[in-house]
Amino acid sequence: MAPPPLLALRDAFVTFGGRPLFTGATLQVGRGEKCCLVGRNGSGKSTLLKVIAGQQTLDEGERFVQPGLRLAYLAQDPKIEGATIADWVATGLPGDERDQRYRVDAVLEALKVDGRREPGHLSGGEGRRAALARALVGEPDALLLDEPTNHLDLPSILWLEQELAAYKGALVIISHDRAFLTGVSRQTLWLDRGIVRRSEQGFADFERWQDEVYTAEEAEQARMDKRLEAETHWLHRGVTARRKRNMGRLRALMDLRQTRAEQIKVQGSVKMGLESGDMSGKLVIEAKGISKRFTDAQGRDRVIASDFSCLISRGDRVGLLGPNGAGKTTLLKMLTGQLTPDSGTVRLGTNLAIATFDQHRTQLDPEATVWQTLTDGAGDSIHVRGQQRHVMGYLREFLFEDRQAHSPVRSLSGGERNRLLLAKLLAKPSNLLILDEPTNDLDMDTLDLLEEMLADYDGTLLLVSHDRDFLDRLVTSVIAVEGDGRLQEYAGGYSDFLRQRAPEIERQAAARPQPKAAERPQPKAAVKLSYKDQRELDELPKAIEKHHAAVERLEAALADPGLYGRDPARFAAVTQQLEEARTALATAEERWLELEMKREDLTAGR
Repeated sequence: MAPPPLLALRDAFVTFGGRPLFTGATLQVGRGEKCCLVGRNGSGKSTLLKVIAGQQTLDEGERFVQPGLRLAYLAQDPKIEGATIADWVATGLPGDERDQRYRVDAVLEALKVDGRREPGHLSGGEGRRAALARALVGEPDALLLDEPTNHLDLPSILWLEQELAAYKGALVIISHDRAFLTGVSRQTLWLDRGIVRRSEQGFADFERWQDEVYTAEEAEQARMDKRLEAETHWLHRGVTARRKRNMGRLRALMDLRQTRAEQIKVQGSVKMGLESGDMSGKLVIEAKGISKRFTDAQGRDRVIASDFSCLISRGDRVGLLGPNGAGKTTLLKMLTGQLTPDSGTVRLGTNLAIATFDQHRTQLDPEATVWQTLTDGAGDSIHVRGQQRHVMGYLREFLFEDRQAHSPVRSLSGGERNRLLLAKLLAKPSNLLILDEPTNDLDMDTLDLLEEMLADYDGTLLLVSHDRDFLDRLVTSVIAVEGDGRLQEYAGGYSDFLRQRAPEIERQAAARPQPKAAERPQPKAAVKLSYKDQRELDELPKAIEKHHAAVERLEAALADPGLYGRDPARFAAVTQQLEEARTALATAEERWLELEMKREDLTAGR
């Protein structure tokens, strides 16, 4: 039986600029449900989440929120205000709990955010972690998260994934990170052409379900002897055709990874003594024993690399992963000759044409139009890897609408700016492509398009990303930048890195010193439960049974599917009573467990 809804929309309509974003959207989310909200960029996902959160009003329809619900919402671009980060995070606590600052300290420590800092001096990743802390600190009944992993490093993403996996409330989450959604979601809400579809399977089943829906639509359209709508045709043909082509690319990637694995093995056992002439056209980057350290703004000595060597050849696709601040950008600058190592050497191949994607998109002029950005303000065509292309046709390949060609860059969303910069970079001749977090703000279809283009790219790729699935689909090897100068290259993608790393983690765990017997805590002296505690323990089973019966009775009342439509007021009253009964039951069970464990500990200590 589905849980009663904590949040619901019925026949919701919202228009934007005269265009309907969604029409008659109906959905509900109950306690314990973990829904991913998916759809193309521009389909209205963020707007729908704002409507659910009460941040935007409906043009038509109804929004239901269970009375007394604690609701937390993480916006895609949160505004952080206040004297300090800790003060701002504390505003996420309910009004009667604002004095419980220990909860603020605990969540900031878990997310590695210094609560004493001022909001105006945060990086993108620090700001995102602070916003997550504010959403989580109040222990909400329902959590709405819009792109929570943007600008987070991999350790923070893994921490958040574990927190959400253990979360007991209702969750609706928008994210481009496939691996993250697969690990967290249990239901899927798909906003497609203005309507919301629901699947009781998580994101891992989304592609199968999506193909099933499109196939059924195509068959229905054929039976009615009508042409498919242009968007449906593009979506279905584009998505499924790309998947078929990607099977061949996947086999090619496996071959490249095998070749790269052999190169890494040779590198570790044989000194590289080849002359530049012998490697002409083949060598891209050769690093030998490079080390780098510097003193940061706080006066701390930081080691970025210590005696690291690698050989990158033409056609290699190397991913860099590691925590924010570990030194990935510094390593990239050393490998590409922008920064000289303290010791060791870096040799670059000849005739390198380098194209760089900067995650801050500083190459884009916000006042220039999309058309001017691609053509550099001259003419109506561009050269795309040696071929003359009209700017409009090239823009459509990157999922831009014709009307956007003369829009200024500043009017574009984050995902659209990423697409525009990628379009500009990939049009230029290059044989070394450096991408620093290119997947931020991109939807699934755009990620598929980017993967396809990078799979066809015949040059060398250096990719910084925290997107595990993206790394798995593209790279031939991974350089793990773990901090304190520790760098190690592993053949394959992220999953291969984890498998190869497992024995090392086990060895480190086995090498840790075990506590001596004398260091183990001694048992407590034997003490009986107090008279008050013993009496409470004796009476709790009857109270638990009473609360349990009340929960069953109220759940049976809410099981009537027509109750909400027939009597919304009674539905709200019964829902509130059920929530109170569940809270009382949980409190009684927790108290019984606490007292029973205390009694057992005291008995064991006799």
